[in-house]
Amino acid sequence: MKGLSAGLLGAISCLALAPAAPGWAQQTLAVASDGGVYQDAERKAFYEPAAKALGITIKDYTLSDITDIRAQVKAGAVQWDVAEIWGGLCEQAAREGLTEPLDYSVIKTDGIPKELVHPNWIGITGYSTVLAYNKEKYGDNPPRTWADFFDTKKFPGTRALYAGADSAEIALLGDGVPMDKVYPIDADRAFKKLAEIKPSVVSWWQSGSQAMQLVKSQEADMLSIWVARIDAAIKDGAPYAYGFNQAIFDVDCLVVPKGAKNKELAMKAINLFVSPELQANLPQYVRYGPINQKAYETGKITPEMAKGLNTAPENFKQQLVLNKAWWVDNGQKMQERWDAFLQH
Repeated sequence: MKGLSAGLLGAISCLALAPAAPGWAQQTLAVASDGGVYQDAERKAFYEPAAKALGITIKDYTLSDITDIRAQVKAGAVQWDVAEIWGGLCEQAAREGLTEPLDYSVIKTDGIPKELVHPNWIGITGYSTVLAYNKEKYGDNPPRTWADFFDTKKFPGTRALYAGADSAEIALLGDGVPMDKVYPIDADRAFKKLAEIKPSVVSWWQSGSQAMQLVKSQEADMLSIWVARIDAAIKDGAPYAYGFNQAIFDVDCLVVPKGAKNKELAMKAINLFVSPELQANLPQYVRYGPINQKAYETGKITPEMAKGLNTAPENFKQQLVLNKAWWVDNGQKMQERWDAFLQH
C-alpha cells in the first residue's frame, strides 16, 4: 500500500495508538469470514490497512455459519477474535450467549444505520434482494413494485421466488403493506398472497447460482434475486433490469466470540473495519455496498459507482431492512409453514 490517508490516520488517532506500541507489534488477530472472492476483497479493503494501522498481523479464516462459533465456544477453545456471519445468525448467537458485548466507546458508529448497531453485533456489508425483469418482455412498461410482481393480469409472464420463508416480506409488500408496517409479519396474509402467485412461479430457487441461471435462460420473466447475481447476469448479456425500490436489505455483521483471546484488540480492529475510510475501499474490489453511509463522503466512491450500490443513500432509503430479532423469534414456525406451503 502507498500509505495511510488522512481519514484513516484520524481513525487511528481516536484509538490513541501508534503502530509501534510496545507489546503489540507481534500480536496476531484472527478474523473469520465467508471465503471466496468476497473475503479476498475484504482482505484488501479491511484487513491489510487495519493491520498496518494497528501494527499487527491479521490472519483470516473461513467459516460456514454459527455452528463453527458455537462449537468453539462450547469447547472452550475459541480460535477467532472476530467473526463475520449473516445478520439473523448474529442475533441468534447473541441470544445463545456465544458472543461478547461490543465496546462502543471504542467502536464509532457515526454513519451506520441504527438498526444495524446492536449490543453484540454490528453490520459490516449489505446485500439486497431486488425485483428483476426481462426488458424484452415488458418494454416501456416494466414492473416496479412487488404489487406489480403479483399482478399477473397487468404483467403476464413467468415468475421465480426464493424458496424460503423470508419471501413473506415480499408477499406483504405485494399486498400493499407499507414498509414500516411489515413487522410483525402477518403470516396468514403473507401465505394467502403467495398462494395467489403460485401458479405463475416456474421455480422456487434455492441458491444464487440457480437464480442467475433462471435469468440467463430467460425462464423467469421476473423474479426476486440477489443484486450481485443479477448484476453479473446483466454483465454477461442477459436482457434484464432491476431497481432498488422495495428491495429487501440484509446484512453481514461482525461479532466477537465469547472467550476470544484478543477481545480488546478485536474492538479496535472492528472500529477500523466499519470506519468510513476502509468501508469506502470495498466497492473497489467487489460489488457490495459499504454499511457506513459516510463512506460515500470520502471521495473514493464516484457518483457513477454509487448509483449501482445498494447502500448508497438514495438507494438504501428505498429498501426494507430485515428485522433480525423477529426472525430469531419466529423463524422456525415460519419455516415449518413454508415447507407445508410448498408441498401443497
